[in-house]
Amino acid sequence: MSKTRLEAFSDGVLAVAITLLVLDLHLEPGNGESLLDQLAAAWPSFAAYLVSFLVIGVIWVNHHSILRLVLSVDRVLLFWNLVLLMFVTTIPFTTATLAGAIADGSAEDIRVAAVLYGGASTGFAIAFTFLYARILLTQVQAGAMDAAQRGAALRRFGIGTLFYPALTVVGALYAPAMLVGFTALSFYYLFNQTGLTEE
Repeated sequence: MSKTRLEAFSDGVLAVAITLLVLDLHLEPGNGESLLDQLAAAWPSFAAYLVSFLVIGVIWVNHHSILRLVLSVDRVLLFWNLVLLMFVTTIPFTTATLAGAIADGSAEDIRVAAVLYGGASTGFAIAFTFLYARILLTQVQAGAMDAAQRGAALRRFGIGTLFYPALTVVGALYAPAMLVGFTALSFYYLFNQTGLTEE
């Protein structure tokens, strides 16, 4: 398979996932309640939407950054990419579930929803790290990065594999704090953590 086809497929899946997020945002003009009151009551949905949009957007940017290194696509890389996309496509579901639980659910429902949201995030962090490791091992020429540089880049890029599970535990205790933590982690990934110069 060509890299172009891999990128096109991945871009399409990410575009659908990020678009589906907005479908759970609802206001009902004319139902007897002011729009401002509805907005205030629906804050969990809008907050979760913003965080998840940022998360998927950052995934897309970093996906582009690491795929530019790919010279040839093998089956292992394809499957790690599929695992990454599998977890990313759960984000609209986990976002809606978490927002609904924060707005109307019991304490137990909120904990379960936070674990679902954090679990999906941990899944894509692990898959993304393995995808990047595969690229570093098979696609980056030795002259471009030595072993120490590769290790440092992979540690910087893979920090989410530690922080997403930790934030999931935080979310089980207080879900809004998890969303704040996910936002902070997304801002970390806004910066180039690949160890390579951007073109």
